[in-house]
Amino acid sequence: MSTLRIGSRGSALALWQAEYVRAWLAARGSTVEIIRIRTSGDQFQQGGVAGIGLKGVFIKELEDALLSGTVDLAVHSLKDMPTEIPPGLEIAAIPQREDPRDCLISRGLRKLADLPRGARIGTSSFRRAAQLRHRRSDLEVCELRGNVDTRLRKVEEGAYDAVVVAHAGVKRLGYDARVTEVLEPEVMLPAVGQGALAIEIRSANPELVELLAGLDHPETRTAISAERAVLSALEGGCQVPLGAWARIERGTLLLDACVCAPDGTEVLRERGQGPAMQPEALGRDVAGRLRAAGAERLLRLAGR
Repeated sequence: MSTLRIGSRGSALALWQAEYVRAWLAARGSTVEIIRIRTSGDQFQQGGVAGIGLKGVFIKELEDALLSGTVDLAVHSLKDMPTEIPPGLEIAAIPQREDPRDCLISRGLRKLADLPRGARIGTSSFRRAAQLRHRRSDLEVCELRGNVDTRLRKVEEGAYDAVVVAHAGVKRLGYDARVTEVLEPEVMLPAVGQGALAIEIRSANPELVELLAGLDHPETRTAISAERAVLSALEGGCQVPLGAWARIERGTLLLDACVCAPDGTEVLRERGQGPAMQPEALGRDVAGRLRAAGAERLLRLAGR
């Protein structure tokens, strides 16, 4: 096989992820180069992601590069991927998941419960903002975009008292010592696919599928399939106040999912379990129970 070209965003975290896959392939004899691609989400750094008006704002240009043949594979944070994959593309591998939870990084090492009333807490996520407001309605939850380094710097400079970010990204970049508190799923359910990577390729490429098979982690793929089934069944995008967390415990697939009012006044939460070989069915079942409890109404409030 000729040199493989990996498409990646240019952030430090995205390049870490691409390098992880490059090193894995290189260790198995492949020659690999990383090609940086600027996405719509990278170009519009002011205001919320929802305002850009596109699905998959952090992956669209990468998928375009795949379809045009500019790159051979793309490495994504799976939580950035819409549930619908463009015709001609497929997810060839989902490596073993890192910690899916969110974490708090604050000035003065204060935990969420100890932040003073009116503390400014930054996040770019509707899901995080809604769950924060539900847990602490007295906090000032503020829009904050940018890469992990930017968000941590905003705390250091005093612009924010704390930020909530994905624990996986913090760990991958070597900033775990800066974490004040890892937020348990009982406090904040993570985004669908959080902590997992997706290696996307053009379809009908059996040689590359075979090469990447060893990078795929079946247990992680099962959990992600259940979470994405919830998102798909509720017709939610990446920027809705919806959280989900699936995992296999003692051979049983467990799934927790929630839908929140944007202002945090209401959180609908459901848990289901089922056989690990039927993750999509479990996801649809939990989504159905959320819908019956009023999830559609909350998602409409969020502008879905």
